[in-house]
Amino acid sequence: MLRRPRRNRQSASIRAMVEETTVTVNDFIYPMFVMEGNNLATEVKSMPGIFRYSLDKLLEELAQVSDLGIPSIALFPQLPEEKKDKYATESHRTGSLYLEAIAAIKHKYPHIAIMSDVAMDPYSSDGHDGIVENGTIINDETLVVLGKMALAQAQAGADIVGPSDMMDGRVGYIRQVLDEAGYTNVAIMAYSAKYASAFYGPFRDALDSAPKFGDKKTYQMNPANVREALVEAELDYAEGADFLMVKPALAYLDVIKTLHDNFNIPIAAYNVSGEYAMVKAAAQHGWLDGTKTMIESLTAIKRAGAKVILTYFAKEFALL
Repeated sequence: MLRRPRRNRQSASIRAMVEETTVTVNDFIYPMFVMEGNNLATEVKSMPGIFRYSLDKLLEELAQVSDLGIPSIALFPQLPEEKKDKYATESHRTGSLYLEAIAAIKHKYPHIAIMSDVAMDPYSSDGHDGIVENGTIINDETLVVLGKMALAQAQAGADIVGPSDMMDGRVGYIRQVLDEAGYTNVAIMAYSAKYASAFYGPFRDALDSAPKFGDKKTYQMNPANVREALVEAELDYAEGADFLMVKPALAYLDVIKTLHDNFNIPIAAYNVSGEYAMVKAAAQHGWLDGTKTMIESLTAIKRAGAKVILTYFAKEFALL
């Protein structure tokens, strides 16, 4: 036998030498949650190790995130019901918790890239990503709200805005709003292929943002479709997106690869709350080695073609 592939697996040194995919903290965006109050850190029960922080505690936690070399965070707000309304006006109100948090983080940690979330659901009394009229999600009127939100976040100091709403035309609309206001250097990471997934449950627990009626299937994608992801990605690319994201990640590795093979801009993938929670639950029961499963999962996401990985494992990985 002239060809013996096992020769390249004989030692850790040789395996490292020929390793094709390497994951580092530079690949990560760490999702974090901010809430009202002071001196508060509340663990999300369905996401062990992940907390909602009041702003003062969030700034303290970011000191360790920074020291670990995690280059970027994605920030999400949890708001009380009394601050939610039909048009998500709190999302762009001067002095709101979310905008103050972005400004405070950027002031204290200017080297950390902040990715913001552009979607109505955390601020909406309906719990949907768009304006609801007679039980229908209205697309074009929602773009106006999203534009106001993205501009307010850019003004507060966001480096990347992340439209996660899946409304048609929102990337182009936001790009125009930002450019006209002089924020040409603020990037857009489009949630291009965001699927109507069952894996989002723990995230909705964290934000109390579940829809008050129905589901999100009229705007989030059908999990059965991959060619449709190309349509969405082509539109977002043409409208000025700087990154194209696939969400969730592990159940959609083929979609990540499809976008990677067809677009020459960075592909991102969101290793979502349900994917995190499954590993944690299995590890707590002793059914899986949590650390090894984490590393294997993140490697698979990068191997599929993701240049950027949003993951709740970022801090845990960095501590290895």
